[in-house]
Amino acid sequence: MNGVVTTVPSTAERVRSVCLRAEHTVLAVEGSAPVATTMHFLRSPGEIVMVVPADSTVGAVTFQAGSAGVPAVLELTDHAPLDLREPVRSLVWLSGELRRVPDNAERAVAAAVASQYPHAGLLDVGHSGVLLRLILESVVVADATGAEPLSVRDLMAAEPDPFWEVEGGWLQHLDSDHSDMVHQIARRLPPSLRTGRPRPLSIDRYGVGIRVEGPSDDHDVRIPFASPVDDVTELSKALRVLAGCPFMNGLRARDHH
Repeated sequence: MNGVVTTVPSTAERVRSVCLRAEHTVLAVEGSAPVATTMHFLRSPGEIVMVVPADSTVGAVTFQAGSAGVPAVLELTDHAPLDLREPVRSLVWLSGELRRVPDNAERAVAAAVASQYPHAGLLDVGHSGVLLRLILESVVVADATGAEPLSVRDLMAAEPDPFWEVEGGWLQHLDSDHSDMVHQIARRLPPSLRTGRPRPLSIDRYGVGIRVEGPSDDHDVRIPFASPVDDVTELSKALRVLAGCPFMNGLRARDHH
């Protein structure tokens, strides 16, 4: 499809980003009450390494199962970082076989994960937390447009959005300090969708998502950039272009001190 500009992240890219930024994750195993993980990390060749409380039932269930493992589902909730009427942007369900990392291997596995993802939750391993591995078999993502399955292979082949780590801060900054820019961007929407307060919902390398909060319901609309962006400088310029601001030709606004 030569000449077609990509204007949205692929499903795999979206899920890869959610896996990194989702703070609310719940592990469900039959015979055990759902438990919140304190750390989770997706790694090759297709598994989630996670930490759960050592006194949780799921820790005991996986210990008893040994190398056989048990079926499990990890639910990731992608929350918008703003105070919205409906803050959940998407849900991801990662299903597979759950195994407990043997005690004699916990330190090595935790160190390997920390080298890629130095999360404070790893400090609990061997103390108040135990390390589990979910060997992925299926992936499903759901948002306002519906649910969609995704192959583990496609998920592992994808890269997360380059702005996944700073997206929350940018959205909060736009919402609190640059609502005028958000309103300017929202002027690109059809008139029928402008009957409400526009709020920044998402930012990625392909564009920006706007939620229009109406009196009784909300509408989510995506506005793409002219072309994908790769760094913060390009992102800032692309947002100014959408807002019709000056400095759109590569000039940079001076900082006001």
